[in-house]
Amino acid sequence: MTTSREVLFEFRRVGNAVKVSAVDVETAVEVSIVGDARSTQAQLKAVALRKLQYVLEKQKQ
Repeated sequence: MTTSREVLFEFRRVGNAVKVSAVDVETAVEVSIVGDARSTQAQLKAVALRKLQYVLEKQKQ
Protein backbone atom coordinates (compact mmCIF):
# COMPACT_ATOMS: atom_id res chain seq x y z
CA MET A 1 0.00 0.00 0.00
CA THR A 2 1.39 3.38 -0.93
CA THR A 3 0.37 6.55 0.79
CA SER A 4 -0.41 9.96 -0.63
CA ARG A 5 -0.70 11.36 2.87
CA GLU A 6 1.83 13.73 4.34
CA VAL A 7 4.16 12.00 6.81
CA LEU A 8 6.77 13.67 8.99
CA PHE A 9 9.89 11.77 10.02
CA GLU A 10 12.28 12.38 12.90
CA PHE A 11 15.65 10.63 13.25
CA ARG A 12 17.49 10.41 16.58
CA ARG A 13 20.75 8.61 17.02
CA VAL A 14 20.96 6.64 20.26
CA GLY A 15 24.33 4.94 20.54
CA ASN A 16 24.62 2.37 17.75
CA ALA A 17 20.94 2.68 16.86
CA VAL A 18 18.63 5.24 15.30
CA LYS A 19 15.12 5.89 16.57
CA VAL A 20 12.81 6.91 13.74
CA SER A 21 9.43 8.44 14.46
CA ALA A 22 6.83 8.79 11.71
CA VAL A 23 3.74 10.97 12.13
CA ASP A 24 0.71 11.02 9.84
CA VAL A 25 -0.15 14.72 9.58
CA GLU A 26 -3.85 14.16 8.95
CA THR A 27 -4.55 11.93 11.96
CA ALA A 28 -1.58 12.76 14.23
CA VAL A 29 -0.92 9.02 14.61
CA GLU A 30 2.73 8.44 15.52
CA VAL A 31 4.82 5.29 15.40
CA SER A 32 8.47 4.65 16.21
CA ILE A 33 11.02 2.08 15.17
CA VAL A 34 14.61 1.48 16.20
CA GLY A 35 17.08 0.52 13.52
CA ASP A 36 20.77 -0.02 12.98
CA ALA A 37 22.69 3.24 12.62
CA ARG A 38 24.50 1.70 9.61
CA SER A 39 21.19 1.49 7.69
CA THR A 40 20.46 4.20 5.16
CA GLN A 41 17.92 6.89 5.91
CA ALA A 42 15.77 5.58 3.05
CA GLN A 43 15.75 2.06 4.54
CA LEU A 44 14.76 3.34 7.97
CA LYS A 45 12.05 5.58 6.50
CA ALA A 46 10.60 2.65 4.56
CA VAL A 47 10.33 0.50 7.70
CA ALA A 48 8.75 3.33 9.71
CA LEU A 49 6.30 4.07 6.90
CA ARG A 50 5.25 0.41 6.67
CA LYS A 51 4.61 0.36 10.41
CA LEU A 52 2.60 3.60 10.20
CA GLN A 53 0.49 2.21 7.36
CA TYR A 54 -0.10 -0.97 9.39
CA VAL A 55 -1.26 0.99 12.44
CA LEU A 56 -3.55 3.21 10.34
CA GLU A 57 -5.12 0.12 8.72
CA LYS A 58 -5.65 -1.50 12.15
CA GLN A 59 -7.42 1.64 13.37
CA LYS A 60 -9.87 1.50 10.45
CA GLN A 61 -11.07 -1.95 11.59
